[in-house]
Amino acid sequence: MLRLFQQCQSMTQAQARQEHPLALAFVGDCVFDLYIRTYVLGKKLNSHKMHFEAVKYVSARAQAEAFRAIEGLLTEDELYIYRRGRNTKPTTVPKNAEVKDYRSATGLEALVGYLFVTGQNGRLDEIMEHIILHSGEQNAAYAENTEPQEREPRQ
Repeated sequence: MLRLFQQCQSMTQAQARQEHPLALAFVGDCVFDLYIRTYVLGKKLNSHKMHFEAVKYVSARAQAEAFRAIEGLLTEDELYIYRRGRNTKPTTVPKNAEVKDYRSATGLEALVGYLFVTGQNGRLDEIMEHIILHSGEQNAAYAENTEPQEREPRQ
């Protein structure tokens, strides 16, 4: 599997800039999710609680917050990729998210996809670590409102 990842990460920055932003976001969504799931796995929660912990990071709202947390750390090139993803006309309409958050999340996913396919793993790790350390706390209040309540036993 590592060999397959290495093949996927062989794109030059110029080649990656030619990719459609939604293609980069497609890859970035998966990579972002993998980072978050790996982080949540280390918390030693049951699978049900792992899901709700992951939602603190992967919802459109949470990803929009994550971008705001890293925006000042990004290079001009990275901001360019983010803006291309954010400004691309989406193929779907979000059901449970505001359009502004959804577009920002798409931009972040495009950036993550770009860093992944160009093999910039150190930079990707740096950005994801910052997101995990700074965004999780901000999104905790939101997630508390989305976690299911304990059910009363049936009688």
